[in-house]
Amino acid sequence: MSRDLLILLEPAFTDPQHPGERFICPDGAPIEGLLASDPARVARLDVLRVPFERPRKAVIEVLDEAHQGLPVLVLGDAQPAPADAQTLGERRFVTNPRRILDLLAERHGFPKVH
Repeated sequence: MSRDLLILLEPAFTDPQHPGERFICPDGAPIEGLLASDPARVARLDVLRVPFERPRKAVIEVLDEAHQGLPVLVLGDAQPAPADAQTLGERRFVTNPRRILDLLAERHGFPKVH
C-alpha cells in the first residue's frame, strides 16, 4: 500500500440500539474538521468512511477482525512509519486520534493542532 489510508465512521451514523437517533464519532469529529479545512490536501491520502455496525468488513480487509476500532490511520509505504506506530503483519497503523492529527500535519501538510 503506497498511500496512507484514513478510516473513519460515516458522519451522522445510526445505532440500532438507539432507533431514530443519529450520532457522530467524538474521536473522528476533530479529524473530519481538519479534513474539511483543506480539501486539496485530502487528495494526498485515501479516506474511507464506514458504517457504524460491526463487523466492519472494509476495516477487517485492511487490518483484521480484532482491530475494528475507529478512527485509524493505516500508513502507506511512501513515507517511513513513525516509531510509535502499531504493527500487524507488514501493516503499520495508528489509532490514537491526537496522534492521527499530528501525522496528518507531518505527512500531508495539514495545519498542526495546537
